[in-house]
Amino acid sequence: MLKSRVNRLRDILRVKNLDALLLQGSVSLRYFCGFTGSDGVLLITLHQILFLTDSRYTTQAKAEVLADDVLEYNRLENKCSTLTFQAVDDELSSLRQIKDEEELSFLDEAARLNCVAFQEVFHRIMVGMTEREIALDLEFTLRRLGGEDKAFDIIVASGVRGALPHGIASDKKIECGELVTIDFGTRCNGYCSDETVTFGVGNVSDQLRTMFDVVLGAHDLALESLEVSVTAKEVDRVARDYIHGHGFGEYFGHGLGHGVGLDVHESPTLSPRSEARLGAGMVFTVEPGIYVPGVGGVRIEDTVLLSTDGYRCLTQCQKSYRAIACR
Repeated sequence: MLKSRVNRLRDILRVKNLDALLLQGSVSLRYFCGFTGSDGVLLITLHQILFLTDSRYTTQAKAEVLADDVLEYNRLENKCSTLTFQAVDDELSSLRQIKDEEELSFLDEAARLNCVAFQEVFHRIMVGMTEREIALDLEFTLRRLGGEDKAFDIIVASGVRGALPHGIASDKKIECGELVTIDFGTRCNGYCSDETVTFGVGNVSDQLRTMFDVVLGAHDLALESLEVSVTAKEVDRVARDYIHGHGFGEYFGHGLGHGVGLDVHESPTLSPRSEARLGAGMVFTVEPGIYVPGVGGVRIEDTVLLSTDGYRCLTQCQKSYRAIACR
């Protein structure tokens, strides 16, 4: 897999008539040469691959890295006055959009851990628990089951705090009659899961239940619209128009989704302005939401794989409405 990725990098060299590519940053290094440390530089020419790191990572790099040679440096000196640099961020992002079989196996495992962990934690949630207690329980359970780390700070937003799209877990206690939104993920071999579930606590108001049903409808319609070569903004429009048609358009303020891989947010972006065409092998989220200040919020999110045969949800937690008892 790594060799094929390097070959695609060399295609960039040829197309852009460059002498070499200089890559750094933990995600790029892990993706293109397999290095899992935090400090290194990858230099790729048409005929050679060099990896430079400091003494802390030399042994690790020699064990992990696809390279012709691993070199140790004390410092990188600024002797680049005769060189011209050209950014290739867009090209690198484009390469990472299409997931190979190894990546998909890691993404599937991360999503599986999500489902197993959430089912376990869901049955422990009760009135009087704080959002923070739920988040910590979920994070610990994911780690105990084999997750490397949380993919991002777990969001638990209950009651009126549900109107905060990124409501990081607080000391607020769960109460009867409200909705709870949990957005969470873990990592498997560096690859992220990302999923959001909303559920009720006892009986909720008709308004809250309507909000839930509208978001679920938008989520399902967006999934049904997925096909190879459709533009990201067209899929976004399906969900957005449905929410607008039910009177909640002003309360859906973010894009419909984003790519998922080694980064929890990467290309493609699904938004009203995104002209990106979705392709087979792309993995991204579909996550419509409604956020009404002073009332509450709903978000429902799945991570999906697009293929020539349609789509497959990697994330498997129940998205239809359910509620815990007020006990």
